[in-house]
Amino acid sequence: IGWIRTEFCYYSYYFFLTTKEEKQEGVIFHKKRRKKMIYYLFTTTLSLLFLTTINVSFCNAFILNNNKIIQQYQHDHQHEQKVVSRSKTLFSSSSSTNNKEASSSTSTLESSIMELKKVLAREYVTFFAPMRKEYYKSDVSFDDPLNSLSGIDAYENNVNMLAGRTALGNFLFEDAGIDLHSVKGGDISDTGEIGEITTRWTLRFTMKALPWTPTARFSGISVYKVRTNKDKNDLGLEITAQQDYWDSINLLTGNRYQAVDRLEGLKDLWNQVRPGGFQAAAAAPELPYTLLRRGKDYEVRRYPSFVSLMLPSYDRRDEGFEVLGSFSRTQCEDPLGPAILRVDGERKSMEWPLTFGFPDKKKEDAPVPVLATSKLEEYASRLKLRENPSRVVAVREFTDASMEPVVRKNDRLLRESLRRDGLKAEKGFTLQFAQYDAIFSMGTRRGEVWIPLDDDKDSNGHPW
Repeated sequence: IGWIRTEFCYYSYYFFLTTKEEKQEGVIFHKKRRKKMIYYLFTTTLSLLFLTTINVSFCNAFILNNNKIIQQYQHDHQHEQKVVSRSKTLFSSSSSTNNKEASSSTSTLESSIMELKKVLAREYVTFFAPMRKEYYKSDVSFDDPLNSLSGIDAYENNVNMLAGRTALGNFLFEDAGIDLHSVKGGDISDTGEIGEITTRWTLRFTMKALPWTPTARFSGISVYKVRTNKDKNDLGLEITAQQDYWDSINLLTGNRYQAVDRLEGLKDLWNQVRPGGFQAAAAAPELPYTLLRRGKDYEVRRYPSFVSLMLPSYDRRDEGFEVLGSFSRTQCEDPLGPAILRVDGERKSMEWPLTFGFPDKKKEDAPVPVLATSKLEEYASRLKLRENPSRVVAVREFTDASMEPVVRKNDRLLRESLRRDGLKAEKGFTLQFAQYDAIFSMGTRRGEVWIPLDDDKDSNGHPW
């Protein structure tokens, strides 16, 4: 196109050039433009040839890798079948009569369902390595907000790609993992039909193919449809379908889930992996947590128990930062982020986390900060150590400065979201918010309001 434009412009202008000098300059200019066009055409052709070569090589590597995976699976599967058949032969001689009688009873079916739940739990913990294909129907269907698959092989290939166990997956993803929160359901009806089994989980993966390596996180549920099939496996059960829902786009009012258009799933993924702007510098490394839900406009996290350095009362926030900072710089362990601020009536407090227990253990006590304990006597009139138990907390993020109107507005919006999704806040009201950025830092800020959820099982405060 550029070449055609060059020729057209030259011959158009040539008729308007009157003097010999102008025509000579036009010819020189035209030759220079023509050389540029030849250079552009040459480099473009080389680029296309290079990309085509890379593409062919990549496809060949992908096919070879998949063939190796298939051969390895066939070898493992044949070995497993031999072990199973040998076990059945040894076991059947002594208990064949009892098994026939027990298979028709409800208690045996219930125990089989419990074993199937354990199989699912092991698959989540190992990220489907291996995938227990004998418990799935050969034409099992899988649907989530991004994919719709049919067949056990397509299902397994999708999981292996996300886990980075294929050539394409290894090129695109890293650090993939899934946290299982619960496995429920599978009740037997009066007619003998098996109810749906529901798992609740959090999925994460990093897209290393993008230069800024963003991490995407999804939380939701998987609904499994199960039926009996005595000839399928040792449990006599098989999974016929799996439907995944994301909390961020599929969760409706009243804690119900509904499928949405694929475009919504793509939007949700893009909003997480797109490049961000200039972020304000974090004041300290962040206190770790377990993500339980990533909703439409909030998150639910389980924080471990932690010990914090607390300033029970202050007037101005910069003064509070100065008091805590002057002590932590020389007298105690390095603090963690965020700075946690509470407002209870006219009383304001601020604390910085110092030590924490294991994030995945609810009753694990945080270690005592020895250095801070030994030095705190000199500051006992103003500072103290506070022990915080492990809690489930709802969080709403905001980027405006943490002024009172901003914080109270986001607290109100978070409480509305919790009521919408059937989650109950802890009784009593204390305004609580977190600040992650270094004071006076530039860039997009990160602030959050925190609302602890009701942990009483009798009140059904939350499903975790």
